[in-house]
Amino acid sequence: MDIKTDYMYHYDSPLGEIILASDGEALSGLWFRGQKYFGSTLGEAPVQRTLPVFDRTKEWLDIYFSGTAPDFTPPLSLRTTPFRRAIWDILLKIPFGQTMTYGEIAGQTAKQMNRPHMSAQAVGGAVGHNPISLIIPCHRVIGADGSLTGYAGGIDRKRRLLEMEKGNMSVF
Repeated sequence: MDIKTDYMYHYDSPLGEIILASDGEALSGLWFRGQKYFGSTLGEAPVQRTLPVFDRTKEWLDIYFSGTAPDFTPPLSLRTTPFRRAIWDILLKIPFGQTMTYGEIAGQTAKQMNRPHMSAQAVGGAVGHNPISLIIPCHRVIGADGSLTGYAGGIDRKRRLLEMEKGNMSVF
């Protein structure tokens, strides 16, 4: 059995420490320290190391935290189910500074899966387990009534991220 090594790197952001994880080639995790499901894709003994994917991700984060939408995505390695992958692929398409509701994502997912409907709660579970925060922008998902609900990094961080993106905060 081939045992893979996971790698990690620390990034200091304006909103707190971020931990990056990689399989050595692609980014497999990005969490604010202590957020819900922190380290969910890390193996038992990750090795602290600088890697090209971490350099590329740091570049992405520096651009993002300057208030600009990065024009690239670092390589991603998503260890997940097909359902969660479908949800995360939709999240990747939410533009910088814009939001989508859980219901809208459920509708898109149902259509893609050729189903009559999809539970917004099931979508919420998949969104909440996103291991690559910010790059897969789960903070851009809001409740049907426009409320800032359900962010593993905390609602205050979610609000600050959306404000930084200069999204329409009047609806919250």
